[in-house]
Amino acid sequence: MPATVHRHDVLILGSGAAGLSLALRLDPDLSVAVVSKRELVEGSTLYAQGGISAVLDEHDSIESHVQDTLKAGAHLCDREMVRMVVERGPDNIRWLLDQGVEFTRDEAYQSTGGYHLTREGGHSHRRVVHAADATGRAVATTLEAQVRERANVSLYEQHIAVDLITTKHLPGSRDHRCLGAYILDLGNGQVETFMARFVVLATGGANKVYLYTSNPDVSTGDGIAMAWRAGCRVANMEFMQFHPTCLYHPEARSFLITEALRGEGARLLLPDGERFMPRFDERAELAPRDIVARAIDHEMKRIGAPCVYLDISHRPAEFIVEHFPTIHARCLELGIDITREPIPVVPAAHYTCGGVMVDSHARTDLPGLYASGETAYTGLHGANRMASNSLLECLVYSERAAEDIARLAPKVEFAPDAPEWDESRVTEPDEEVVVTHNWEELRRFMWDYVGIVRTTKRLRRAKRRADLLAHEVIEYYANFRVSNDLIELRNLLEVSDLIIQSALRRRESRGLHYTLDFPRRDASQRTPTVLIPDRYVPRARH
Repeated sequence: MPATVHRHDVLILGSGAAGLSLALRLDPDLSVAVVSKRELVEGSTLYAQGGISAVLDEHDSIESHVQDTLKAGAHLCDREMVRMVVERGPDNIRWLLDQGVEFTRDEAYQSTGGYHLTREGGHSHRRVVHAADATGRAVATTLEAQVRERANVSLYEQHIAVDLITTKHLPGSRDHRCLGAYILDLGNGQVETFMARFVVLATGGANKVYLYTSNPDVSTGDGIAMAWRAGCRVANMEFMQFHPTCLYHPEARSFLITEALRGEGARLLLPDGERFMPRFDERAELAPRDIVARAIDHEMKRIGAPCVYLDISHRPAEFIVEHFPTIHARCLELGIDITREPIPVVPAAHYTCGGVMVDSHARTDLPGLYASGETAYTGLHGANRMASNSLLECLVYSERAAEDIARLAPKVEFAPDAPEWDESRVTEPDEEVVVTHNWEELRRFMWDYVGIVRTTKRLRRAKRRADLLAHEVIEYYANFRVSNDLIELRNLLEVSDLIIQSALRRRESRGLHYTLDFPRRDASQRTPTVLIPDRYVPRARH
């Protein structure tokens, strides 16, 4: 049976805010494919509670947002990229309003045009526009509805990318370009060939590499791993952000408690009711996430507690229910009334601040390949992401990618079809337990050795474990047909190695990377940690 070949002008891998906003901004004359591992909106965007930061208040300023971001990023951000993103913030919020996203309004906020703004950690002003406490769901479902109406967009749900197709797959080619991707149809188990003039990685982050995470199951670092294998540099992979407050409950291990609760006055307490954050930072509960997460981790270990508590019950019950309906309802289902009692919380892996290196137009090192959102390293976040800057980054860099594709589309032709996926020398997997066991071992040692607090000894131990597992998985991958779990495990192992390598190279504590061996910040290390793959080819200047 001949393999299926799909041809589109633009292939978008991922269907969160980055992928869907790009699909909507591309010229309707372009044929676009959007590939999603599960249902179209199943991803981190859907579960984002807080909001989107942008300068919308006449009492706020671009410069203030820039300075807050630089400070939160421990001065490892790219200042020019920060300013570009912040300046484009208000227009992107207006674009979302035009798409039909309904943000929370409050007519008392006359200086914001009637939109309620909240404040989160690291922000010196209220500048986070939101849709109650389910902003991600409002954005994801609105963009999904718009995309499903676009005649030029083909949607491929329940499909997972295996690897990128580049010119190295074409016999005799001397060019250097991305041409598409091999993609597994999870419905029929067949690997299909997708050829495209432009490919965009919008596959999200890699936080499923850790045992405890706020992320959905799809966050397995696929785009980062595929780009690395294709010859793209990655940067700042040591900076994995742990959200301070994930609900501690056996029936809701990945339920996030938004930082906006702390923005509205919630206090972190020890089991005996003592407030502890003022001992760690003058900003207390409104300190950046790395500081709050480390403080919680320290206190839990100091007193041997399984969790700490987040208490907003001193605010009026009506206010809590109105502003945090999702959290109130979910906690109530689990027997916790947040209007009357504190919420048990623990830190959990939440956001990948590093990723595939891109320029200001979202272009990677490989011509024809773009990256946007959590997959990309743009220079915005530096050593720590400031709350609610991530959805803004998705929107801005997808906008920039759309502009660049529009400029280049008349000049780029389709390449010949690549060779079809070869399964002639593989068999059905004989022991799926190998994949399951290795997945569990990987996530456990990454949590234990490459977590919130690190040491060189722990990192080296993790490197040895990762190398052994990678050898097993490479052998398994070479001999058996690919499956969703095998693809994801292969990618997570690739990403775990990148995280460990990056952490070993940074011999200081800065932002999200904290090591007991080098507890102080080193002023001489104010550059990104850049890893260069064997297949890297420097890109010609544009």
